[in-house]
Amino acid sequence: MLSDPAVPGLRGAAAPTGPAGATETATVRTAAVEPATAPKAAAETTAAPRAAVRKAAAESAATPKAAPTTAARKAAAETTATPKAAPTTAVHKAPAETTAVRKAAAREPAAAETIVTPQTADAAPGARVTQESLVQARIADLESRFGDPDDPANPLSAARVLAADEAGELPPAAERLLDDVGFNAEFVPTALGGRLDRLDTLVRVTRQVFRRDVALGLGYGITSFMAAANVWTAGSEEQRRRLAELLLNGSKVSVAYHELPHGNDFVRNEFRADAAPGGFRLHGRKEVINNADRAAAFVLFSRTDDRPGSRSHSVLLAERGQLDPARFSVLPRYSAVGVRGCRLSGLDFDGCPVPAGALVGESGHGVELALRSFQLTRSAIPGMGIGALDTSLRTVVRFALGRRLYRRSVMEIPHASATLAGAFLDLLSCDSMALVATRAVHLLPDETSVYAAAVKYLVPRMLTDTMYDLSIVLGARFYVREGEFGLFQKHVRDLPVLSLGHAGSAACQATIIPQLSRLARRAWFAGDEAPAELFRPRGELPPIPFGRLALASGRDSLSASLVAAVDELPSGSPAELAVQALVMRMLDQLRQLQEDSLSLTPQDRTALASPASFALADRYAVFLAAASVLGVWRAAARDGGDPFLADPAWAAAALHRLARRLGQRPADLPAACEGRVREEVLRRFHERRSYDLYDTPLAG
Repeated sequence: MLSDPAVPGLRGAAAPTGPAGATETATVRTAAVEPATAPKAAAETTAAPRAAVRKAAAESAATPKAAPTTAARKAAAETTATPKAAPTTAVHKAPAETTAVRKAAAREPAAAETIVTPQTADAAPGARVTQESLVQARIADLESRFGDPDDPANPLSAARVLAADEAGELPPAAERLLDDVGFNAEFVPTALGGRLDRLDTLVRVTRQVFRRDVALGLGYGITSFMAAANVWTAGSEEQRRRLAELLLNGSKVSVAYHELPHGNDFVRNEFRADAAPGGFRLHGRKEVINNADRAAAFVLFSRTDDRPGSRSHSVLLAERGQLDPARFSVLPRYSAVGVRGCRLSGLDFDGCPVPAGALVGESGHGVELALRSFQLTRSAIPGMGIGALDTSLRTVVRFALGRRLYRRSVMEIPHASATLAGAFLDLLSCDSMALVATRAVHLLPDETSVYAAAVKYLVPRMLTDTMYDLSIVLGARFYVREGEFGLFQKHVRDLPVLSLGHAGSAACQATIIPQLSRLARRAWFAGDEAPAELFRPRGELPPIPFGRLALASGRDSLSASLVAAVDELPSGSPAELAVQALVMRMLDQLRQLQEDSLSLTPQDRTALASPASFALADRYAVFLAAASVLGVWRAAARDGGDPFLADPAWAAAALHRLARRLGQRPADLPAACEGRVREEVLRRFHERRSYDLYDTPLAG
C-alpha cells in the first residue's frame, strides 16, 4: 500500500539527492530496455509553426518520424466525435435524492442526441444509451445517496467522517452504502459481470468517494483495484473468473508488493515462493498492506529465482480460505498520520503451501507484470484524489465568502482571491493530465508507460502544493480537526499518501528517465500528434486493451500535439494571444529538454541517475501537463461543448501557472483572464457543481 516517502525538494523541481533516489527506482530496470520492435522510419517531419519552431524542426529532421500507432489509432479514428452537449432527459434517481441534485442533474451536459439510462429507455423510444449517460446516472445516484456533507442529520456527513477518522476506522455507514450499490463492480471488467469498461469512468465515479474521504476511497476498494489489475492483465480465465466472483460478492483483495527493507526496489524483495510438489511454499513477510486483516485473497509479488535480474520474481494469487492458518498470520496494525481509517498491517508466511494454479502469468515475469499493471493504477489513482482538492477548495471558498477582514470579505482581498483562482486552475491542470493519461490507456497503449509515470509523479505533488496554498487563506482554522473546516485538515493529511502508494514519486521519475533520450531522438518535433479523442472528457472509447500495454515506447503523441497546434492557434483576442505566447514558451522548453536528454550519460539513464536527471523528468512532466491543458481547451473549442472549457481564458491562466512552475517569468495575463476564472470559481460554488473538467452537480 505504502512506500518510502517522496523525496523532498523545492516546489516544481523535485530532484532527489543521496540514496533516496536510488531506493525507490527498481521498477524501471526493465522499462529501460528498448521495445522489441522499433518503429519504422516514416516521412520527414512536416514544417513546424512559426520561424523558431521551423528552425527547431529542421535541426531535428535527421530523426525519423515515428510510425503511426496501429490498432490504437484505428480505434481512435473510428470513434465518433462527441457532439455538442445537451441536457439529459432523465437521470437515475436514488431514494432520498435531494432537490439540489435533481435540479443540478438536469443541467448536466451530455450527448446532443436524447440520452437515457436503462431505467428510462422504455419511456424514450429511439433513444440510445451511451457510455456517458450511464456514468452520469451512476455519479448522480452515488451523490444523492451520500447526501449533503454539511447536514448534521446526514449519517454520512463530514462530521461523521471526522469522528470515524478520530477513531481510526472507515465510516461504517459509508462502507454499507458502497456495499449497497455494489461498488466493487467498478473494478471488474464488463465481460466478467462488472462495470469497468473505461479507466476515465472509473476515475470519475471513484472521485465522488474521494471527495468525501480519501481513506474511504483507498480502504474500501482502490486496494482491490490495484490487486485486480495484475489478474486482468495476465491472469488465466479461471483466475479472472474467480477474482470477479470474489469482488462482485463484496469481498476485498489486497496487493502485497512492499517490504520495508527494500522500499520500491522490487527486484531485491526477499519474500519467497519456492517450488514444491503441486505448487509453491510461501516464506517471509509483507509489510504496510491495506486490508490484510480482512481480504479474501492476496496478490503477492514473490521471489521465485535466486539469480539476479528482472526474471527473479513472479506474481501469485492466493485465497485466504486456501491458506494453512498454522503457517500464515496477520501482523499488528500500523498507526498512520494520514488515512487513519485504512487498516494497514502486514502478512507473515512460514512455509505456507499454495497450489500451482496460484501463479499469475508466467513464472519469472513478475517485474514485467507489475510494470504493466502500474500503467493502469498510476494513470487512474491520482485523478481520483482530485475529489479531495475539490472539497477543500469549496471549503476555503465558503470561508472566504463568510469571513470579513478590513471591512470586506476575505474573497475581496486580492491575494486570497488570486490564491483560490490559482487552486482552481491547478485542479483543472491536474484533471487535464489525468484525463489524458487514462484515455491514453485505451487509445495509445504503447505510449502509456511514460504518461502513467508522469501523472503519478506530478498530480499528487501539485495537489499537495495547492492544499498548502489554500491552508494559508484558511489561516489558523487549518489546524482545527473538527467543526466546519475540520475536513480540510483531514484532506491535508490524507492526500500525500497518493504520492507514495506502490510506486513513490522518485520511482515514477525513474521510470521516465531511461526513456528521455529515446524520446528526444525519435519523437519530439518528429512524431504524429495524438488523436483528438484523447482530449474529450465525455468522448466514447474502445475497451481497455489489457494485453497491449508496452513497457517502453519511442513515441510521444501528446508532445507532438502541442507542437502541431501552434500553426492552428487562434489569435483574435488577448486571451488567445496569451495562449499562443505561452505555447511558444513551452516549445522552447521542449527544445531544451531534447538537448539535455540527448546529452545524458549512460549512468544518468539508470536508477543511479544524478539529481539533474530527476529534475529533467520533473520538467518533462510539467510539459506534458501543459500539452494536456492545451489539448482539452482546443477540443472543447472545436466541439462547442462546455463554454468555460472552450474559453481561452482558463487555458491561458493554467499555462501561465505551469510556466511559472518551470521557473519561467511569462508576461502578465490580460485582466479578463483572471476575472473569468474567478467568476467561474464563484459560479460553481453557488450552484454546487464540481470544480473539475466535468462541472458535475453535487449534493453539497
